[in-house]
Amino acid sequence: MFKSKISGIGMYVPEKIYDNEYMTTIVDTDDEWITRRTGIKQRHVSAPDEYTTDMAAKAAENAIRNAGMTAADIDLILASTVTPDYYTPSCACVVQGAIGAVNAAALDVNAACSSFISDLIIADQFIKSGMYKNILIICADALTKATDYKDRATCVLFGDAAGAVIVSASNDCGGLIASEMGADGTGAMSITQLAYREDKEETEKRVSGRKETVWMAGQSVMKFAVKAMADSSDRVLQKAGLTYDDIALIIPHQANYRIVDSALNRMEIDRNKVFLHLENYGNTSSSCIPVALAELSELGRIKRGDKLLLTAFGGGLTWAACILEY
Repeated sequence: MFKSKISGIGMYVPEKIYDNEYMTTIVDTDDEWITRRTGIKQRHVSAPDEYTTDMAAKAAENAIRNAGMTAADIDLILASTVTPDYYTPSCACVVQGAIGAVNAAALDVNAACSSFISDLIIADQFIKSGMYKNILIICADALTKATDYKDRATCVLFGDAAGAVIVSASNDCGGLIASEMGADGTGAMSITQLAYREDKEETEKRVSGRKETVWMAGQSVMKFAVKAMADSSDRVLQKAGLTYDDIALIIPHQANYRIVDSALNRMEIDRNKVFLHLENYGNTSSSCIPVALAELSELGRIKRGDKLLLTAFGGGLTWAACILEY
């Protein structure tokens, strides 16, 4: 049976930046408040004419180049976003056309911020079944286009980014050692972003009145996130027969520092084993973990054979965790 080897990694972030000083000019806040509550210092912002699929295609091309492949080598594209250019065609199909992946099937998967790990789990099943050999996973979001910049509680959180990995069939890699994903739909309305549905109550929650912006019930989301990330991490370690001592690096969803720190406290782990980059990017939804992988690879901080623990939560409410042998 084949195993899932990460054979290529790529990322893309827009050049434009909103730092905390800029945020103070558009909403009643200050750098100390933002930093203390979120740990974020800046966030990247897509240009007015730059959209999710534009960023996704660039990250995908970087991953393909990193793998030493061509787009024609890809046989499946899994894309994830909560800020699609279109409801149809899918983000995956638009990217497939843009990069010339003529042999690839293409579909979108939406588990919100948990999507990258969910995509890895799905890709692993396709690899193990022998159906596909080279799967391109892309996570991209133009969250600043869905941000309510009149809402002090949320507007400081979000940034734009795209991350991509190629998962390939391999006989010589540990691949995905253990994983789980789950959902609790009873908390679905804790994070919302309306599409066609007309819901006066939901629209009135938005300070700007724009129903397409992201709204969150901060306290209930935090309570769910801390427990979901910590408990799912413990469960995948148990499934794998490993402990935190066996893990080279932990990469959590970069939601905000208070959530991550509370989850780490619950996990009782050495902070030196945790990679955080939210200071420079903010919350970029499902792209934050693949962007982190791209950065770590570039810095030489991960090597073949390292066991990585990835853990995330997202709207839905969803969660996912896995142990990956890089």
